[in-house]
Amino acid sequence: MEEHFEAQPDKQLMRIIQEIVPGRQITLAHIIANPRPVIYQKLGLDPKGEYSNSAIGVLTMSPAELAIIGSDIATKSAEVDLGFVDRFSGTLIVTGTISNVEIMLKSILDYSLNTLNCAICPVTRT
Repeated sequence: MEEHFEAQPDKQLMRIIQEIVPGRQITLAHIIANPRPVIYQKLGLDPKGEYSNSAIGVLTMSPAELAIIGSDIATKSAEVDLGFVDRFSGTLIVTGTISNVEIMLKSILDYSLNTLNCAICPVTRT
């Protein structure tokens, strides 16, 4: 991502240019295990009142439409809830138990690698 500023007499404007390289790839597959309640709140996600043994899964995919396919695989492969699907940026956020989020991520990565011939990244976890 490239940022530069254009000065004007009264204010300073920021122009952000975001580049996406064409290709089929998953660039982020991350599990946030046992997130604090504030993370759910700030993301606008429903924690369902139970924070123990919970997780948030975050994926970034390109082309961005892969998020649609990923959301289908996510809901069919494990008991997870869709928190956010963005077909324009390729972002997918899901919630569920740690084990279900892990199963879901592995299912999406497996399908993307073996069926769609995508380049994939390893699953990371905090």
